[in-house]
Amino acid sequence: MKIDISLYKKIVILTGAGVSAASGIRTYRGKDGVWNEYDVEEYGHVDRLTDKPEKIWQLFGPLRTQLLTAQPNNTHKLLAKIEKLLLPLQQFTLITQNVDGLHQRSGSTNVIELHGTIEQTCCSNQNCDLSPFADTNPHTDVVPHCPKCNAVLRPNIVLFGEQIPPQQSWHSKRALRDCDLFISIGTSGTVAPASNFVRAARYEGARTVYVNLEPMPNPNPEFEETYYGEAEVLLPDLFDSQI
Repeated sequence: MKIDISLYKKIVILTGAGVSAASGIRTYRGKDGVWNEYDVEEYGHVDRLTDKPEKIWQLFGPLRTQLLTAQPNNTHKLLAKIEKLLLPLQQFTLITQNVDGLHQRSGSTNVIELHGTIEQTCCSNQNCDLSPFADTNPHTDVVPHCPKCNAVLRPNIVLFGEQIPPQQSWHSKRALRDCDLFISIGTSGTVAPASNFVRAARYEGARTVYVNLEPMPNPNPEFEETYYGEAEVLLPDLFDSQI
């Protein structure tokens, strides 16, 4: 069933790793997913900052190298185009679980980076006043330390065992308020709190659409429509011809 964007006033798009796969960025789950090679608890947990910080950089640092050449794909570009075509009374919010910044590079402006951004480094000491800064160094050889307090520096992303930052959480909940179209693209829909967004949208009476390469491990009945396949192939056909 086609999606005519002009019929909706408050649109929320949720994207996951599947959206960036066509840009050469590995997904975390699935056949060739990162978690098949790296154990989450060993490499991606916040506790590693205190005992083995090199593991954090060995896992996430290479993504910085990939991003030096990776480019936004057709899904990124299509979502950016939709945002630009909206009328003044329409609202568009793109909530992404990705940390690669490709949505912004494609032209999307109202983006909530739920899990932070790999393109920044920050101090692991929460009491330090060092501001997050742009950084393309993968730091896979030597763990960097803060120039102010000498604590370990870390990628400015949400690690396993950490909560979503309050600001991102608040803005996401606000976007879902009165939402009338919710589309989840390229995500398994199993990681909280993003996995709960569709329920909030459905409560508001929104049309809920799931687009992913494969079905969810446990299908969520809150999605009224499901489409399986590559997002860059499905989305142009789903959206109205005005796109």
